Amino acid sequence: MERLVIGIAGGTGSGKTTVAEKLLKAYSPNAVLLSHDYYYKNNYHLSYEERVAQNYDHPNAFDTDMMIDHVKMLKRGMSIQHPTYNFKIHLRNEQTKTLDSAKIIIVEGILIFQCKELCDLIDIKLYVDTDADVRFIRRLLRDVQERGRTMESVVNQYLKTVKPMHEQFVEPSKRMADIIIPEGGHNVVAIEMIIDAIKKRIATDEPLQSL
Repeated sequence: MERLVIGIAGGTGSGKTTVAEKLLKAYSPNAVLLSHDYYYKNNYHLSYEERVAQNYDHPNAFDTDMMIDHVKMLKRGMSIQHPTYNFKIHLRNEQTKTLDSAKIIIVEGILIFQCKELCDLIDIKLYVDTDADVRFIRRLLRDVQERGRTMESVVNQYLKTVKPMHEQFVEPSKRMADIIIPEGGHNVVAIEMIIDAIKKRIATDEPLQSL
């Protein structure tokens, strides 16, 4: 069975996870979702204070090599055991999760187009493009409400690492995209067009890489 890998990138708070979840729902049960966020390195040797101070928006913060291996396995029809991550304490959980392969493999993350080897594994590349102020507000609300951060810590992190890393790595990776989706999950028309185009290719057995 030919498998299609769809990559969804974009800045923090852009809405890429919402897009990924809508595609996952549209193609269910023939799709799985794999997030780059699962693959943050496990800095267990550092104290909590040292872990808080790390730059989590730089490519070196991720074990992307492991993710590449896992995407290759999924493309071969194999199951994987991917790591899980605790954002409140900045450590991997002891538990991993099993992810079975499927006809459609959705990969999402802010830096997935920045790594050439990972990017080359992706058949259709979508970039979610959202205004910086909207992205910041979404990240602020998420980190305070879901990850137990203080407002001050979120603002400091955004100014110190998130914004400069976005400008250095994430924004330039947009040139790798096949399709740019303005406003992410709120762009219903764009998402429906993408879903329908891929469904037609699958139904007619045309090459999955062409849209």
